[in-house]
Amino acid sequence: MTAATPYATVVRACLRGGAGGSPTAVVMEDDTPGARLDDEQRRRVPAAWGTSHAVYVRRAGEVTDLRFFTSEGELPACGHGTVAALALLAAREGGERTYRAALRTGRRVFTGRAERAGDRFTAAFDPGRVVLREPAAEERALVLPALGLDPDEAGPGTWIAGVGRERVLVPVPTRAALAALTPDLDGLRAACDRFGLLGAYVHSAPTPEGVLAARMFAPSIGVPEDIANANSTACLAAHLAGRGITAIAVDMGDSLGSPATVTATTGPGRTVELGGTAEVLPR
Repeated sequence: MTAATPYATVVRACLRGGAGGSPTAVVMEDDTPGARLDDEQRRRVPAAWGTSHAVYVRRAGEVTDLRFFTSEGELPACGHGTVAALALLAAREGGERTYRAALRTGRRVFTGRAERAGDRFTAAFDPGRVVLREPAAEERALVLPALGLDPDEAGPGTWIAGVGRERVLVPVPTRAALAALTPDLDGLRAACDRFGLLGAYVHSAPTPEGVLAARMFAPSIGVPEDIANANSTACLAAHLAGRGITAIAVDMGDSLGSPATVTATTGPGRTVELGGTAEVLPR
């Protein structure tokens, strides 16, 4: 699309029923040896390709490095960006067998895999350890009103959770209540910036089968609302494991006209595996 990034590929990550998903620009930096972008150029790529996020992929021996950017700057992790990268790597590998990779973000090395399913790919990976804590009174007092919620009425299920960077998990009782939210994005950004939070992941109550819906508001990283936020889903999965719910499927993106679904399963020690289906768009 541009001279600076002629090798970007858009991948729709975390599809629902083969449709929707979060368009993500994937840049294979190995395709242009000696032409590595600087960080300012990386920040411009998402808007140039009509996406909220971009992931930069570079192979370093047996490990594949991933870096994630929005228009605001670099992120320490990005779940749907990881799904997108795995899908493109598997597509380039070819064949029908399961593609497996050792991935590195920052100093963390983890495993990921992708399997072809027709013209799409089902990807899964280990997002890392989730850290949970109760929010401080000041955090509740500033973040919840920005979402249009009363801090005194919000239930005890409000948590701060981190996998790479902390964000707030906020429960609402129904999908209808979730759909009705109209947050004050400027107020939310100010509150999140004050506490160093990535954003607010608001979710409905899960069904007995672990199906629910969520919306992720992240104006602090230049994303007013995210179509799909897989790492926040990992945080929620770790939290719900304490209630005996070990597998969830989270619908997102409906308010943005791009339905998406992220899956997560929790194992011993609250280890989480994230998953999503992706489609590599033709260049």
